[in-house]
Amino acid sequence: MSNLFVQYPKCTTCKKALNCLKDTGVEFQDRHIVEEVPTKEELKAWIEKSGLEVKKFFNTSGKLYKEMNLKDKVGSFSIDEAVELLSSNGMLIKRPILVTDDKVLVGFKQEAYEETLRK
Repeated sequence: MSNLFVQYPKCTTCKKALNCLKDTGVEFQDRHIVEEVPTKEELKAWIEKSGLEVKKFFNTSGKLYKEMNLKDKVGSFSIDEAVELLSSNGMLIKRPILVTDDKVLVGFKQEAYEETLRK
């Protein structure tokens, strides 16, 4: 399986992550988070693989998140409720997401990317 990089091309953080990926020379599949929204099944698998809380997968700084008043609701969602909502619109999902064989990274921290991709 190759690495999957899920991003929104206009996002500056995604651009930084993409440059980091290119600098490491690893192969990856690039995917537009809005044009090809992750499925419920993918999201559920990624959440479980990441070891993160469900709420870490929400784009809390996004306009849609704020318009939907999700701040007070997200913490009480079951994983199924969360993936149902997340899979309905890519703009609700925190990005970028890097999926490797053994890890899922949400957001971009250069050290985490470099450590994960060095293997």
